Amino acid sequence: MADDPMAAAADARRDRSTRADAREAFDALTETIWRLRQPDGCPWDRVQTHESIARNMIEEAYEAVDCIESGDSRHLCEELGDVLMQVMLHAQIAADAGAFTIADVVAELDEKLVRRHPHVFGDHVGAHDAGEVLDIWDEVKRSERESRSLDDRARDPGVPDDVRASSGEAAAPAGKSARPEGLLDSVPSAFPALMQAQKVSKRAAKAGFEWASVDDVWDQVESERREFLAEEPGSAARELEFGDLLFALVNVARWEGIDAEGALRASTRKFRRRWQAMEERAASEGSALEDLSTVRMNELWDAVKTEES
Repeated sequence: MADDPMAAAADARRDRSTRADAREAFDALTETIWRLRQPDGCPWDRVQTHESIARNMIEEAYEAVDCIESGDSRHLCEELGDVLMQVMLHAQIAADAGAFTIADVVAELDEKLVRRHPHVFGDHVGAHDAGEVLDIWDEVKRSERESRSLDDRARDPGVPDDVRASSGEAAAPAGKSARPEGLLDSVPSAFPALMQAQKVSKRAAKAGFEWASVDDVWDQVESERREFLAEEPGSAARELEFGDLLFALVNVARWEGIDAEGALRASTRKFRRRWQAMEERAASEGSALEDLSTVRMNELWDAVKTEES
């Protein structure tokens, strides 16, 4: 392999067939997004900011995931386009502000992929399976965090916090120096709660903060349940204890190798599917489901479950 990982990546690219059509399509899209933001472009696109469309990124990503989980490849192409549109629009907003461009986004991603795959582009011993790849990935990310911490400590303390914040760095509270990046800092707080909880607990466990067995985790679940029941119904303390109970259950999922976020999404899809079937059965009987008694609803629920099994 080449001594320079980026050179090795370039060699690998030359071994692949050229996709001029993809480059042309990407260039055309870049120009379209730029055009929408011009003074004589789209009034809506011109006034958008990172903050005003932040929620759209999450919504579009979830719609793409929904297509994946439902096996809808035809609509997946469209939804991936909507996700890409969010990336492109954020990049254009940044370019208009003189922060960065889509070329910077792509170049930084490319460098990161090369850096985090030393078993492909570097002199790291090859990975034999996906598990080894994840270990290498974690090792490289840990090295990146340590490097950032060194950079933080070496940084000129006279640099104003607003300048640091504009580059994406967190400003230190007044009277306090910026601390090195912690183990959990790179887990986005904007992640869905279950996903965030599982990622946070996984990282803490890798650092040695872990139960001895899954039975111990179930004991923790029971302990959190008792603490929940001990609090006054409707109180803020009871709500917090319920969160602790959910967090403990997420750790059960982690021990069992279950994706908690995916499991809950699957259960919710199942409930929606069964509810729709109940509505259809009720309609066939000339009734609206919400007009039926609880007893009749339960009968329909059991009938749908039996039919599924």
